[in-house]
Amino acid sequence: MAQAQMKLVAEHGTTANVNTLDTVMAACLAAAASGNADALFDLGVACSTGSHGIDCDLIEAHKWFNLAAVGGHEDAAQCRADVADDMTAREIAEAQRRAREWLRAGSRRAA
Repeated sequence: MAQAQMKLVAEHGTTANVNTLDTVMAACLAAAASGNADALFDLGVACSTGSHGIDCDLIEAHKWFNLAAVGGHEDAAQCRADVADDMTAREIAEAQRRAREWLRAGSRRAA
């Protein structure tokens, strides 16, 4: 896990102590908020696998993979489909609602 945390730190531009999970995730979320498709994908991976101290949450994973796919990440759509295989229609609808909410919030931040 430490190696994965260092990868996240290196990719998302923070020099924080890699043992500080909150700092690493904050950097990843900040990169995601700026539209970084790799950061969105990394969040999907973390949520789908329960890594980086995050509980496994397929709804959140689907949301992040969906946003990464919209952002052009080439593997995100397949990962979204893989996660969706283990979800109910209601859970997928909730994930899509959360993705739309994230996009709307980003539009408000940009305005």
